[in-house]
Amino acid sequence: MRTVTGRAELRPADGPLLVSVGVFDGLHLGHAYLLERLVGEAGARAARPTVITFDAHPDAVLVGSAPPLLMDPAERLERLAAMGVDVVVIEHFDDALRRTPYDVFVRGIADRCRLAGFVMTPDAAFGHERAGTPSTLADLGRREGFEVVVVPPFAIDGREIRSSDIRGAIERGDLAMAEGLLGRPYAVVGEVDEAGWIAFPMPVALPPPGEYRGRAGGLAIVVTVGDRTVRLEGADVRGRTRVELTS
Repeated sequence: MRTVTGRAELRPADGPLLVSVGVFDGLHLGHAYLLERLVGEAGARAARPTVITFDAHPDAVLVGSAPPLLMDPAERLERLAAMGVDVVVIEHFDDALRRTPYDVFVRGIADRCRLAGFVMTPDAAFGHERAGTPSTLADLGRREGFEVVVVPPFAIDGREIRSSDIRGAIERGDLAMAEGLLGRPYAVVGEVDEAGWIAFPMPVALPPPGEYRGRAGGLAIVVTVGDRTVRLEGADVRGRTRVELTS
């Protein structure tokens, strides 16, 4: 998988690209469904399935604070590659990007390599004031020569899966619900010291204080969550560690 920092690093040889734009925090079942469609639609067009995402949650700029992450950024890249994504563009989300009109954003791709189009859900949008909707992009595509493929959102019991719902379940301590929406146990990644304390490079979603069962390094462990602290017991793990919280 080719990973580039910003559309400015795209080259003619990278195209043609079929693109989905989003945060993809947690890579939950809804994301997996969208990416499966992206890979399939790209294959049908001899295009490269491409994700454009961001180096930080856009809410940090849009509303002044970002929610805690559901997935370590490095793990997100690994999972995107495993899902069949061929190109990932990581944009720096700042006020300049927030103010970028959707057609200028699209031109930043199409001026550098061939753009086959976009794969979007009906309520997806990007660009200044979220003006880049499936409808406006389809109009632009008819003029500029790219397609927009609209796929229905993935839903469970009639409700679309959202990262905010998963975050809320974790923060309530409902790890079973979070696992059901993610399609796997919720996990955090951090640096474990000699005493078993784990430090995170950025805020992560955590359940309420208490003891939880989990797994790290293939071993069953006890995870003690305090007030903004996490400690592992039952496994001799050190350094960068992925910890699953199972119950």
